[in-house]
Amino acid sequence: MPFDLPFTKGQGTGNDFVLVSDPDGELDLTPERVRAMCERRFGVGGDGVIRAVRSRAIDEGAAALAEEPDAEWFMDYRNADGSIAEMCGNGIRVFARYLLEQGLAVLEPGSTLPIGTRTGVHDVMASATGFQADLGRWRLEGGEPLVRAKELPVARPGLGVDVGNPHVVVAVADDEELESIDLSFVPVLEPAPEAGANVEFVVPGEPLVVDGVGRIRMRVHERGSGETLSCGTGAVAAALAVRHWAGEGAPNEWRVQVPGGILGVRMFPAEDGEHVALAGPAELVFDGVLTVE
Repeated sequence: MPFDLPFTKGQGTGNDFVLVSDPDGELDLTPERVRAMCERRFGVGGDGVIRAVRSRAIDEGAAALAEEPDAEWFMDYRNADGSIAEMCGNGIRVFARYLLEQGLAVLEPGSTLPIGTRTGVHDVMASATGFQADLGRWRLEGGEPLVRAKELPVARPGLGVDVGNPHVVVAVADDEELESIDLSFVPVLEPAPEAGANVEFVVPGEPLVVDGVGRIRMRVHERGSGETLSCGTGAVAAALAVRHWAGEGAPNEWRVQVPGGILGVRMFPAEDGEHVALAGPAELVFDGVLTVE
């Protein structure tokens, strides 16, 4: 039987989401429902759906509460095709804004808000541009697969970077080559990762570093969503890859330009190894009620 589902539309540098509140985990977010909600002509439209559910009310939340008992809320993120995603860097900032404006959480000045995800608990704090999220440890993982993309003249080696979800970062020659790639087609990776990967195409700035901050431009094809105006974890992976390629002396702060705006990436030491943080805007656009089949 159809029912009415209140929702909020949010976006972070153009990466847009349908957010719903389900504190007790009663909503059955089937892939079909997610696809219908994200459909841009017949639904609300979005790159994904974010469900706000208490950690105690979802199976995956047990690990979050064991890691951090104050992680009351869990970000249950689904890609536009209905598949479950491990993490979303833009989404977690928008999720924090949603929790605060819905009165579901409080973030005191100078404090952090712990949020449960499928990649563990991530701390979010207010920043000059909106919010900053500590995405935790990262790894060079996934090797150097060959990447083919439509309108990319020659296949290029990529670099596998894991920031809780898998990425392959590819350097291209210049802005013209970056713009010419047709990302309405899924890039082909050889060998293909078993779980797939987000693919970022990157151009370093000229000069690469200005006032101690690295600068890059990026486009992305997101696994399960297609090309998006922004990908937070993708921006992080791209900055990490370019720093890796640049070698010793490369900065730990980066400015990443995506089609939807600017994101800040910062690498910093922590007790369990180097962490990486993502900063950028997070806005709630409108509220509505959707009739769900």
